[in-house]
Amino acid sequence: MNKRDFLKLSGAATLAPLAPLAMMSTATFAGAGETASVSASPSSLQSITSGVSPITNAERETRIKKAQALMAQHNMAAIIIEPGAAMDYFSGIQWWRSERLTALIIPQKGDVAVVTPFFEQPSVLESLKVGNDVRVWQEHESPFDVVANILKSRGIEKGNIGFESSVRYFVVTGVTNALPNMNIVAAEPVTRGCRMYKTAAELTLMHKANEVTLRAYEYVFSKLEIGMSQAQVKSLMNSAQQQLGGSGAWCLALFNDASAYPHGTNAKQTISEGSVILLDSGCSVHGYQSDISRTLVFGKASQQVVDVWNTVREGQNVAFAAAKIGTAAGKVDDAVRKYYVTQGFDKDYALPGLSHRTGHGIGMEGHESVNFVRGETTPLNKGMCFSNEPGLYIPGEFGVRLEDCLYMTDKAPVYFTEPPESTEKPLGKLIPLVV
Repeated sequence: MNKRDFLKLSGAATLAPLAPLAMMSTATFAGAGETASVSASPSSLQSITSGVSPITNAERETRIKKAQALMAQHNMAAIIIEPGAAMDYFSGIQWWRSERLTALIIPQKGDVAVVTPFFEQPSVLESLKVGNDVRVWQEHESPFDVVANILKSRGIEKGNIGFESSVRYFVVTGVTNALPNMNIVAAEPVTRGCRMYKTAAELTLMHKANEVTLRAYEYVFSKLEIGMSQAQVKSLMNSAQQQLGGSGAWCLALFNDASAYPHGTNAKQTISEGSVILLDSGCSVHGYQSDISRTLVFGKASQQVVDVWNTVREGQNVAFAAAKIGTAAGKVDDAVRKYYVTQGFDKDYALPGLSHRTGHGIGMEGHESVNFVRGETTPLNKGMCFSNEPGLYIPGEFGVRLEDCLYMTDKAPVYFTEPPESTEKPLGKLIPLVV
């Protein structure tokens, strides 16, 4: 499973290095200079997530109130949400989408409600955190009539009703038929208007998820050996994150010329002397994601690899410097591409070069709006979180991607994890949370 398949399923701060996990052993990563040591972790990793708390019911109630205020601002009578991150965000319900409708209804005024099949009600209630109006439908009944009755009980029979763009066609048409006097509009001004700006509690969970992933990298770097396959390294990385307390761990491992493909290839690769190793990995802690990429060389790196690696590392610096409060998010991507032109790469998406956006939003989902991408006009503001990953890819040879996530404070961006120093020191550091 590659990263994209997985995602479809489911300032001046003092730098703090990862706490030592065990005695030191050595794994060599050489660039143009000397080898460097990476601290090795014990064979049995311990969870580091027991001290963090999930999102509280009180915070979810605050989210609902904010959503209702945004609905009033955007002239929406209600929004209807299908299972997924948004449903979890507002209600705590962790469910899946099937041919049988389960939905969360948030009216502009009044209490939220849930629609679900009769036989699923006990299971849905297990994760429901807010509200107590749960209405069921039997197999021979229409769930859309139940939706209409809920809205009518809140005094809603006309006006605008919001749906996210991911809501399935049969749901939209079913509600439209049951409520012919209502207009369908996009719910993103409400859902994105809430989810895009992370609170201190959300940032705390993302910070912990990033710590899990970085510690897992520290462990895996110490275990790399000649002859290891991509599947072996992926398994090692996933296992390490799980033992450290992360859930839903995933890893993309690309070796040698396969590293030139940002989201993977079916080609089988193993580690050999001088191999370029690109790892892209993450996990979640209480539903909040990490996403960190590292590129290292097993043994001695060629000067070409070192030069490209250093260019990508500087690309991260350029992106970080461009991410200023009030700046359009697309300007971050523009700044990186302007720098890459000075290094001989194309200003657009041609290869060799940067064939994807500079970064994506992140939170409960690995990829969220908005993005560091050309033409994105949304201004950067406090609480927004992004990946910073301006990779460079040379087809037939290798690719380099360094990815660290950042969050916006009211003054400037701050990294969850500091990017690595060099091909000789490819790990990076955890940075204390600023809230």
